[in-house]
Amino acid sequence: MRTARFSEELTTYVLKQAKSGRRVGEVCRHIGVSEQTFYRW
Repeated sequence: MRTARFSEELTTYVLKQAKSGRRVGEVCRHIGVSEQTFYRW
């Protein structure tokens, strides 16, 4: 079984940052994930 690369805490942090008004691209660059990964979450 495949394990997750990113923790749930990181996922929720990124989603909250985007919801609070920061641009998706900016948040993704800061964390080091692609925008495609963000939209998959």
